[in-house]
Amino acid sequence: MSKTRIAAVDVGNDSIKAIFGELEYELNIPNIVARDTEDRPVIGIEELNNKNPLDGIHIKVHSPALKENNAIYRISHLATKSNNATELDPGSSKSEEDQTLVMLFATLALDAVRAENANVFPRSKNVIDANYTLGTGLPLREVKEGKDVGYRSKLVGSVHQVEFLVTPKYQGLKVNIKFNEVKVYPEGFAAYINLVMDNNLKIINKDLIDKRILIQDIGGLSTDIAVIKNRNVDDDKAQGFNLGVSESLEAVREEIRTKHGVELDSRRDVVEIITRKNDRNHIMVKGSRTSVHDITDRILLELAKKQYRLLRNVWQKNSQTEICYFVGGGSNVLKEYIKALNNSLDGYNIEFFEDEKESIWMMANAYYKLITDFVRKTEKQKAVQEPVKN
Repeated sequence: MSKTRIAAVDVGNDSIKAIFGELEYELNIPNIVARDTEDRPVIGIEELNNKNPLDGIHIKVHSPALKENNAIYRISHLATKSNNATELDPGSSKSEEDQTLVMLFATLALDAVRAENANVFPRSKNVIDANYTLGTGLPLREVKEGKDVGYRSKLVGSVHQVEFLVTPKYQGLKVNIKFNEVKVYPEGFAAYINLVMDNNLKIINKDLIDKRILIQDIGGLSTDIAVIKNRNVDDDKAQGFNLGVSESLEAVREEIRTKHGVELDSRRDVVEIITRKNDRNHIMVKGSRTSVHDITDRILLELAKKQYRLLRNVWQKNSQTEICYFVGGGSNVLKEYIKALNNSLDGYNIEFFEDEKESIWMMANAYYKLITDFVRKTEKQKAVQEPVKN
């Protein structure tokens, strides 16, 4: 019987953030897939094995949870080189998309095949049996609609197989993934847990614990606004909206292509141009450094106004709110625009995380805290129930 390993996975619309085991391994890979119809040609096996597996994720996925079973995919960086690469579309539900599951299974398989886990999971020839206790999440809107129940049931009780095809170091390996337990948390609640508690769920932010706060989590496809009072998320007041940054990033990418003839591989490239420290809002056009400020400012300011309107509407209905925290990758993209709007308009007490990593990893960190706490409590309960052996 294989041991069960803890996995906390945030399947973000921009990228997947995952934390494994006892915080000893992290993965962050772009959420891009491309369907493949046939095996891609192998460039000399020696050359293949000298490359980073994350740059060449090429897999076949077998799972009863998928609408399209036994399909072959290029994932992440490799997918950006395909002309049929897909990122999640606005309006889609994370819990109902094959892409969410394919990325989740691929991420777990990439952890399971690591040499460091040879003692954790049984291996027979080229097959690895991996057992995980998973903490993950869905947008508030989907949880309120009860979609977390269906999502969880797709995962538990089945075996999901990832077969590595032409992937550096892992070619020919198969990973059978089983879930010992799956916990699906609402994203807004997870952000609150991360704000006030450490990895042992000890309160680290006493100032916040009894405050009335909002948490506006801006993702790729959706925005969640969690309303916290009396140390709980108010499910009735909390709201989820079909408004994220993906559509605007796509518009920036398209306009850069039309105006400058520069093809960016993915939305992630657009995020990098907007948020990097040096040469922000600049691209190279035929070897010359060129500003795209006019494009990014116009499109992103429009989105920031819509996000600000959401904040205003929710704050009006919760007038005793003391502070709103903006979290998530989308907040990072819109930070300067929302701050400028707030300064010139209502002047709400709002806060952003200056540490970009903290904001982007917030959900994965929260799921890790929640799932390790669940495991701890379960083990404690078992110890109490089991009779002491003489």
